[in-house]
Amino acid sequence: MADGSWRNKLYYGDNLGLLRKHMPSESVDLIYLDPPFNSNRAYSVLFNEKSGTEPPAQIEAFDDTWTWSYETAALYAELLNGDAPAAVKDAMEAMRRLLGDNDLLAYLVMMVVRLIELHRVLKKAGSIYLHCDPTASHYLKILMDAIFGLGYFRNEIVWRRTSTVKGNAGQGARHFGRNTDRILFYTKSRDYTFHQIHQPYSDEYIKGKFSYVEPGTGRRFQTVSMAGPGGAARGNPFYEVLGVKRHWRFSQAEMERLIAEGKVYQSKPGVVPRQKYYLDEGKGVEMQALWTDIDSINSQAAERLGYPTQKPLSLLERIITASSDPGDLVLDPFCGGGTTVDAAQRLRRRWIGMDVTTLAIGLIDARLRHTYSEPIQSTYEILGLPEDMEGADALFQRSPFEFERWCVMLVDGQPNEKQVGDEGVDGVIRVPVDAKGNSDRILVSVKGGATNRGQVRNLVGTVESQKAAMGLFISLRRPTVGMYDTADHSGTYIDSVNGKTYPRVQIITVEELLSGQRPRLPVALLPYF
Repeated sequence: MADGSWRNKLYYGDNLGLLRKHMPSESVDLIYLDPPFNSNRAYSVLFNEKSGTEPPAQIEAFDDTWTWSYETAALYAELLNGDAPAAVKDAMEAMRRLLGDNDLLAYLVMMVVRLIELHRVLKKAGSIYLHCDPTASHYLKILMDAIFGLGYFRNEIVWRRTSTVKGNAGQGARHFGRNTDRILFYTKSRDYTFHQIHQPYSDEYIKGKFSYVEPGTGRRFQTVSMAGPGGAARGNPFYEVLGVKRHWRFSQAEMERLIAEGKVYQSKPGVVPRQKYYLDEGKGVEMQALWTDIDSINSQAAERLGYPTQKPLSLLERIITASSDPGDLVLDPFCGGGTTVDAAQRLRRRWIGMDVTTLAIGLIDARLRHTYSEPIQSTYEILGLPEDMEGADALFQRSPFEFERWCVMLVDGQPNEKQVGDEGVDGVIRVPVDAKGNSDRILVSVKGGATNRGQVRNLVGTVESQKAAMGLFISLRRPTVGMYDTADHSGTYIDSVNGKTYPRVQIITVEELLSGQRPRLPVALLPYF
């Protein structure tokens, strides 16, 4: 079990660096990963060779995966010249000869270095589940064989995401519907944690196998032979039971106990007695490697957050239940919508989540607070996000879009998913307006570079044109007197819930937010919910 001082962890950043810097060897009991791979692109496009000069529009269309670049080529060379297992080097050289320098090879290069690190941090009794689609699953399986060893493959789980498929099926598509994912299950040793999962018996199975109904109790049962196989040659005892003499599977004392408990069935005198097995004593059917009972999250699902690759909670609960114990440490290095984190929390496991986007970190933070209430925040740490002005400026220089998302998260807003056509609005804070669940919007505009009065004036205009409640301007740089003057003349907003009056548009700096100050706003609803 975990030490009471343990705090779960959410890391923002590239998981390769995080694994190497923060994760000790053999420290994790269970790993689940669902690495991004944009399989919506035509399969053939993945094999196109890369010149390194693709037009920006093409690169942006593929921003959910990795592309072949100078960085990828350098990582490939580092892999071959480093201390990676020989089998891994051989596999990667073979794949490069087969595939060429394209997006698919780039994906595999970026994955293999991470899988090597994940093997390192996994405990001897640990398990790893790699979630992927059929586009790359066969290549990933070869890499997993090379890293973990051929003898440590346990299952290729086929998950039927849905029984229906959107798209061109039935409208000229020249293939069968693509509605399955693969989950590759490996262990680090032959002595690993595993708890068999059982499914309820089907009605058809019950009717066919448990055809007897016990008078008085109404309990369904089936019967099985009690005859001793091999007779005397196998040492089975010979005696008489309910008028029938033969060799039996049980000793005479054990047989008498079964009869006394009503677990021996004889349809009529002279018929060979058989043992009863009751339906209500069975565990169900052992889970197989074809999972058809869990659907993907549809647009009406209560757990839906809008995160594009969000997986159902029941899928992760099954994996975590099967391959870990309460108190074990679960790692998801591509934690995305936070389903692994949520499932681990529910099942009393410790957890670590990593993601390269502030959007995912903010979403998971909001998800935990919404599901388990605000005190849950004291049980986990969010690491890797800026803690001072130097860190904030570094984030802005590295990725202005991630900087904007982070700033919106600081005020419990929901950032934009994409940086396109936002009219200067980088996120939205929702505030309740009545007890029926209706809400109004506070538009958030974030500026990391130079600022001026006109930007605040634009926010005032956008608040008016979009009929929003308020506007919030967050600035990395010190605002000018003119900016404050424009905000001060923007008018007021009266909150219909508490009756208080607030400035219509406000300005707050990143430095003020980092020091604990907050803008004057009505109580906000958690984002994504």
